[in-house]
Amino acid sequence: MTKDALIVLSGGMDSVTMLHDYRDDIALAVYFHYGSNHGAREAECARRQCAIAGVELVEIDLSFMATHFKSALLDGADAIPDADYATDNMMATVVPFRNGIMLSVAAGLAESRGLKAVMLANHSGDHAVYPDCRATFISAMGKAIESGTYAGVELRAPYTGLSKSDIARRGKALGVDYSLTYSCYRGGEHHCGTCATCRERRQALADAGITIDD
Repeated sequence: MTKDALIVLSGGMDSVTMLHDYRDDIALAVYFHYGSNHGAREAECARRQCAIAGVELVEIDLSFMATHFKSALLDGADAIPDADYATDNMMATVVPFRNGIMLSVAAGLAESRGLKAVMLANHSGDHAVYPDCRATFISAMGKAIESGTYAGVELRAPYTGLSKSDIARRGKALGVDYSLTYSCYRGGEHHCGTCATCRERRQALADAGITIDD
């Protein structure tokens, strides 16, 4: 089977699960440096996971986002609220149109490499807060990418309807080592355990019967 896809890889549990779940399809991964609090630790995990999967990783600088965009994810650990995803103050962690920008670059990279698809690991738990993770956005962006590339590059987002717990269960079956992933919005040496992404991560791992030391 010919590998025909590029994956946007963050180093977190969702995209890492997709990397291993669809490794037979993935020829290339891309990590974007956009100045997030947790970027350095995520990038380290992305590199490690690509080495495990035997997938080439390209790293691209989008640091202009940290300079010009407003988000708690770009303003340091102290700016991150202690909250669940469903609460209103989690809107502070939105990086405006982040996935739109990343997918645009990824589509150009995919076409340049002769690949047929871009993969994104958004899931249903993201939908309440992040507009560029919702099914309506994925559908619209997929049409834009297909229309805007000569090769008709496809956007594949097979986890859109899954919960993070579903993803964790899938990863468990695949043997994914989640201790080699990173998700904390504060970017510390260890997961803080109180920010929204830490809470969601821990609940998903518990639902899947996975115990790790974060």
